Amino acid sequence: MIEDEVIHWWNNDKGEKHRTILRIEKEDASEYNGFPRDGVILVRVANSTGHAAIKLSPDEALRVSTQLLAVAKDLLNQKREMWNKRDGD
Repeated sequence: MIEDEVIHWWNNDKGEKHRTILRIEKEDASEYNGFPRDGVILVRVANSTGHAAIKLSPDEALRVSTQLLAVAKDLLNQKREMWNKRDGD
């Protein structure tokens, strides 16, 4: 089941438009031989030249999401500091 999709448009050196799609899918938890099994998070990346995918366990997905959040916050703080310096605060 598709959970979310991020579409990123970009231009190459020749000015031609391209898109890259990041899609997050999930496979629900299940039961196998009477034992519960984790669900799976599937991350797909596709563009005009090809595609790739990786399956993550819930623990791996949490680890990746925590790291992405930390990096994103750091980058936003860097930009905020640059604006503050520029504006003389």
